[in-house]
Amino acid sequence: MSKPSDKAHKPLDAKGLDRRRLFVMGGSAVAAAAVVPLAGGEAVADESQAERVKARYKETDHVKNYYRVNRY
Repeated sequence: MSKPSDKAHKPLDAKGLDRRRLFVMGGSAVAAAAVVPLAGGEAVADESQAERVKARYKETDHVKNYYRVNRY
């Protein structure tokens, strides 16, 4: 029977980074980034009050054609 290589069972030193530590550190970084808020202030509306209440839906010719083709 052959002897297993020493590299497979060699423990890493304190500064070494193995796959398990990499995933633990990466997961911690993702969790920390998710906690940090992305925006620091209040959101500002891009529309005025008049733009919010205006009619938006218009049944144009291409909309009518879409309904006709798809049989709505």
